[in-house]
Amino acid sequence: MRVPHIFHHHTHAQHLMTEGPVAKRIITFAIPLFIGQLFQQMYNTVDSLIVGNLVGDAALAAVTSVGSVVYLMVGFFMGFSMGAGVVIARDIGSGDEKAVSRSVHTTVAMGLVATVLMTLLGIFGTPLILRWMGTPEDVFTDAATYLRVFFAGSIGLVFYNLLVGILQASGDSLHPLYYLIFSSLLNVVLDYSFIRFLGMGVDGAALATIIGQFISALLVLRRLLKTDEAIRIVPSKIRFDFAKLRQIIHIGLPTALQACVIDLANMMIQSYINSFGKAAMAGIGAASKVEGFCFLPVNAFGMALSTFVAQNLGAGKRDRIKKGIFFALPAASLAVLAAGTVLFLFSPALVGLFNQDPDVIYFGTLRGRICGLFFCLCGFSHVSSAAMRGLGKPIVPTVVMLTCWCAVRVITLMTIGQIYHNILLAVWIYPITWTLSTIVYVFYMRHLRKQGLF
Repeated sequence: MRVPHIFHHHTHAQHLMTEGPVAKRIITFAIPLFIGQLFQQMYNTVDSLIVGNLVGDAALAAVTSVGSVVYLMVGFFMGFSMGAGVVIARDIGSGDEKAVSRSVHTTVAMGLVATVLMTLLGIFGTPLILRWMGTPEDVFTDAATYLRVFFAGSIGLVFYNLLVGILQASGDSLHPLYYLIFSSLLNVVLDYSFIRFLGMGVDGAALATIIGQFISALLVLRRLLKTDEAIRIVPSKIRFDFAKLRQIIHIGLPTALQACVIDLANMMIQSYINSFGKAAMAGIGAASKVEGFCFLPVNAFGMALSTFVAQNLGAGKRDRIKKGIFFALPAASLAVLAAGTVLFLFSPALVGLFNQDPDVIYFGTLRGRICGLFFCLCGFSHVSSAAMRGLGKPIVPTVVMLTCWCAVRVITLMTIGQIYHNILLAVWIYPITWTLSTIVYVFYMRHLRKQGLF
């Protein structure tokens, strides 16, 4: 295998995931990702905590109910970011420096186009999206304000995720962590200052978030402009390499559509929840914020495994891929089961941090107690999906997720949900569909194993 200069330095050799102990490589890559996502989650939760306590429950309902719209847009571009990451990681594993450079600059060009599209769609499409979700009138204005400000500053969000994807594909998860900690702490300070001292409402929460994201994007960009590794960004080289763009789209588009359609289904579930009023919206919204923390180990293991598998696929090391998958799947499932158990036991107290209204706590606890113990199934599905992306097989996880997590959920709510109008249905729909996807993944992973892919 020809090794490019990217790995000649001792400091860069530690990033290469094709050598060294498998479990150690995955864990040392996953831990900074986990801590980074913890701060990322703080971003979102601090908005809700400060808004819920300083502005009121209508504002809290507005911020939490548009979460699914934000995740829909972010998820779409994150899918492409993951596709780019897998392609870059494979090029790094194969030792082809020029291919790495072409992949990196194509990714940046893609980000520029994505930013323009996301900004325009977010600003002009907001009222239509909120009407479609059946957002109640008493939270409509706040929800529209939050979304418009958020999308106006989407350049930071898109570029942060794409550029961090480039760093992580090279096996570097430490620098993204430093930038994220800084920007998250800045977000907390700005959030509190805008709302407490400047008397702003949900617009202040959105503004604090986009300023934090923008600064972290600039920090990652600075790192990529100055590095001497093959992933260095040279502004004059930013253009589309159509062969690389095809590879990125092959993995990125199914992943983006998967994230998108799951969030679309969640928006439909959100509109069903909206029909139960403000307390249900705020309570389930608060519980889902707490759930975000529980899923961090899964996201970290998934991203680490995807990079690990892609680099080793590029280097032709199938034995390491097998060891990596057999380690990451049970590790992630156990970690998220432990987090779910904590949610099950402490739901009332955790939801109460956001709002003390007894009805809000009731609905939030209902969600936390029913979903918490089934998190391991969701974890297994996510990490299996990440392994398949790394193997360059993105279509099957997309079809599984679209069927189990979208079609089944939407059809159930549109049929049974209309006859049996009960909040329990909107909660139980998650564990039921997680179980379905897990069964399918177990069989498909066995099929890939028999094919000798790992």
